[in-house]
Amino acid sequence: MNAAPVRAERVFITGASSGIGAALAREYAARGARLGLLARRRERLEELAASLPHPERHRLYAADVTDRAALAAAAADFLAASGGADIVIASAGVSHGTLTERPADLAVFDAVFATNVNATVATFAPFIAAMKQQDGARRLVGIGSVAGIRGMRGAGAYCASKAAVHSYCESLRVELRGSGIEVVTIAPGYIDTPMTRNNRFPMPFLMPAERFAAQAVNVIARGASYRVLPWQMGVVAKLLRLLPNALFDRLFARAPTKQRAAAGQERP
Repeated sequence: MNAAPVRAERVFITGASSGIGAALAREYAARGARLGLLARRRERLEELAASLPHPERHRLYAADVTDRAALAAAAADFLAASGGADIVIASAGVSHGTLTERPADLAVFDAVFATNVNATVATFAPFIAAMKQQDGARRLVGIGSVAGIRGMRGAGAYCASKAAVHSYCESLRVELRGSGIEVVTIAPGYIDTPMTRNNRFPMPFLMPAERFAAQAVNVIARGASYRVLPWQMGVVAKLLRLLPNALFDRLFARAPTKQRAAAGQERP
């Protein structure tokens, strides 16, 4: 059963300067929310804020999500300025192809986990105590990926990091049961963002970021514990999970790989 719908009046989003984070910011702003937007690139944040309704209502934080002190300071400022937080979305993420046999890629594994996993924890942590004291429905939202459902060739860091996000959010959901804070995990399929535009392989059911954001906001409002978007990728993910390992390995042993970090994708 879904939890009570949340009033999305105060929403904090990391990775807000581009991609999924920016699309979520636009969707929430259109619905009247007051936003806290965090990303590394201040100029991108300012451009985004200027395009939103009532830009003066939103607070901007130019910080790297791997900087825990900066995250905590941004959370404290947003809570003080807004009187609380209804929804916190850990949307910042990075994707690089990796090969374990390449020594240089060990540092890439560290960087991917720092941004995709550790920063998700550090985003939620400074909000929890304050949100426990609030009335009404509250949500912590982790952005996973269908890539976290099965490991793909050449994407060990990204797949493993998103699997970790799924497991972490599930643990946190149980940990916070009864506190009034619901934990929502959203696993995007292929969403049309700067990150996916670097992919060199077919992307079935590719979804515009704006459509994803509209659906994700509705999922978050309903308090669904876990959802794959678009739904077609959810079906594909379930089928992949059911494949015996021997068949899965044979089918995907020659699949195209993600670009390695030397080609690079920029983090929001």
